[in-house]
Amino acid sequence: MTAPIRPSRPRQPEEPARQESLRTLNLELVFRHILAAGQPISRTELATVTGLTRPTIGRIVEELLAGQLITETGIARDGRAGRPRVGLTMSRTGPAGLGLDIRADGLAACIVDLTGNVRHLAFEPAAYTGGNATAVLADVARMARMAVDAASGEQLTVVTATLAVPGPVHAGVVRTAPGLGWRDVDAGALLRGFTLHLNLPVAVDNEANLAALGELYASVNALDSFVYVSGGLGIGAGIVLDGRLMRGARGWSGELGHVTVHPDGKPCPCGSRGCLHTYASLEAILSANPVPEGASPDAAILARAEAGDAATLAALDTAGTALGVALSDMVNILDIDTVLLGGSFSLLSSWLAANARTEIDQRVLTAAWAPVTIRPALLGPDAAVIGAALTSIDQIRQHPIAWLAQQPQGSGQPLGADGMIELPEDTAIR
Repeated sequence: MTAPIRPSRPRQPEEPARQESLRTLNLELVFRHILAAGQPISRTELATVTGLTRPTIGRIVEELLAGQLITETGIARDGRAGRPRVGLTMSRTGPAGLGLDIRADGLAACIVDLTGNVRHLAFEPAAYTGGNATAVLADVARMARMAVDAASGEQLTVVTATLAVPGPVHAGVVRTAPGLGWRDVDAGALLRGFTLHLNLPVAVDNEANLAALGELYASVNALDSFVYVSGGLGIGAGIVLDGRLMRGARGWSGELGHVTVHPDGKPCPCGSRGCLHTYASLEAILSANPVPEGASPDAAILARAEAGDAATLAALDTAGTALGVALSDMVNILDIDTVLLGGSFSLLSSWLAANARTEIDQRVLTAAWAPVTIRPALLGPDAAVIGAALTSIDQIRQHPIAWLAQQPQGSGQPLGADGMIELPEDTAIR
């Protein structure tokens, strides 16, 4: 599976560029052009599109090659006369990102390389609803170690791990995750403790936000504005506007599961009443006929729906209607024209989308002349774990100089005044 990451927007310097700043800006400029090319690009083409001198391009390319950020591959044919030129493209070895996800029916781990390709994807079924955060994160750490070993076997170095959790997060602390029974759990610290020997930085983020980023990165049609709805242990939304994830003032935006759909409705685990969670979560859909302990809830719902089970179909109708009511408010406020159903909802979209669309058509002011698209997420239930891995590796894409600074200086070649490998002026640019 390939999920290409879009190049980061260039950062504008806030003060006059010093020698080291100029070096960083030039290196990142070249790196972004290689990243955005989508196919092998030659040194000559890079000199043309960046306006940098041929020797400067040569120095930058050698440093990027030495740091395993790019590789020479194939032939770059630019239509010019003369011999074909060696192409440069993103490396499939070197730095990689690790994503981890706690789902309704188990755990997932994913490794993504710089090219955006998924190199390792593992899932382990289990039920994680008992509130024992230490036990859950111990299992997450075990999967992380297995993923790091798998990456090492493919000459990849994991630079960061990002954990996706179903709830609002601040500084690594999961403030509340009703589906897990967690409250004020420092998941970042616990996971770092379990993976201490890996010497791996750990980030924690809301799973709907990470899934939305995964869909943004992987969008084949450059989808820039949408709401990603994640259904599973809870119901969350990742909101993307003009290519940017909207996190809110404290990073807690998108708690769609706790939007009120019936003011005097059922009590919700959050302490309120009539929340979407109480009508459309997997727990709510299964309330009339719970699954045996340890069974996969979404698989059970899917099997029962396909078999025509009346109670399950009625619960899905109720869930779809409630979802449409909540989404109508969001669409009216944000003016978003696309809703992606993700997590377990991606598997159940055939039963949820029709009722949700009916409510949106009735309740959204502009629906008559600007229809809203509702469809399954491209990455399905894996969106959050892939998004987490992509987020980890995107740090290298945005700041390649930080990775290069950690690499041993083993080239043996003299450094120029700008801190780069010095090449003679007449060095050939291929």
